[in-house]
Amino acid sequence: MKKRTGLIAITCAMSLAIATLAWAADSSGKPAIGGARMVTLRGTVEAVNKEQKTVTLKGPKGRTLTLNVQDPQKLDAIAVGDPVIARYYESVAIEVRKPGEATPGITKQEGVATSKPGENPAGVVGEKITVTATVTAIDTKAQTLTIKGPEGGSETVKARDPKNLAKIKVGDLIEITYTRALAIALDKAGDKAQKK
Repeated sequence: MKKRTGLIAITCAMSLAIATLAWAADSSGKPAIGGARMVTLRGTVEAVNKEQKTVTLKGPKGRTLTLNVQDPQKLDAIAVGDPVIARYYESVAIEVRKPGEATPGITKQEGVATSKPGENPAGVVGEKITVTATVTAIDTKAQTLTIKGPEGGSETVKARDPKNLAKIKVGDLIEITYTRALAIALDKAGDKAQKK
């Protein structure tokens, strides 16, 4: 089920990217698109549970998020009411590959990092998913492109800039790379600002 959910997220990201971003060309003249965003949120520590090794954070709109803490010693440095800062980054990049330059498939990389002992408690989690799909149809009249994923599912999307469809051929590969990361840390700067 987890694998299926990831593929659905990639399909949605791919559809959104192809449909809303204009095709550009990279230095080789191959069509490529991409986009990225980063959101920064500030909140406070709502609860610390040393037995369960969790911290509950409360965001600016009152929403809460409970996180597992990998290093329980860090819980000694965290107190209810401490300010926290969270940064969420997400990007999608789509590039056209010619047959032989890539192979249809899915790759996923995940990573987790935490601050060292004695440092400001912080952590980062991230993932990068790359899906390589095959172009199965191009309809210049309807201004659409159909691709078939490595597991056999197809998706048809409307091109924002239809003239770039001429740069793609049936059999070409579309490589979609979706990256997201979340970093959370105690906000020492925010703590100092609140005390002033």
